Amino acid sequence: MIRWFTTLLLMVSVHATAAIDTYEFKDDETRQRFQHLTEELRCPKCQNQNLADSNSPIAKDLRHEVYRMLGEGETDQQIADFMVARYGEFVLYKPRKDLSTYLLWYGPFALLLVGVVVVFVMTRRTSSGNKTDDKPELDESQRQQLNSLLDQDTDK
Repeated sequence: MIRWFTTLLLMVSVHATAAIDTYEFKDDETRQRFQHLTEELRCPKCQNQNLADSNSPIAKDLRHEVYRMLGEGETDQQIADFMVARYGEFVLYKPRKDLSTYLLWYGPFALLLVGVVVVFVMTRRTSSGNKTDDKPELDESQRQQLNSLLDQDTDK
């Protein structure tokens, strides 16, 4: 039993350490840029994980690619452009503001504005409808007739 447990523990520890990448950077700024980029770029396979958190083989390859490009002195923008050219705009957690993404960026605000206008118009119609009563005013003879009918109803 102990032998089986030891074997299982060894297998788990080997598997857990296999996913850890170790990179050496020339300075702390490059390390911070690497961390920032891998957190801002989405894994194409995992879809809801960034490159830093994903254990998929493609994420490992892309982390290595980011490391290589940082070593070559490329800027963050050049690295992001490379990833977008290869995997599309989806690879960015924050899509760029351009003609194809205006609806994504400004659509919620437009819907909110439309909703506010609709609520405003509906409340104006309701409040203006309450002010004007369509009930005609009763003249004196009609009031007397109504009162006599109501009196007859209470006598029964």
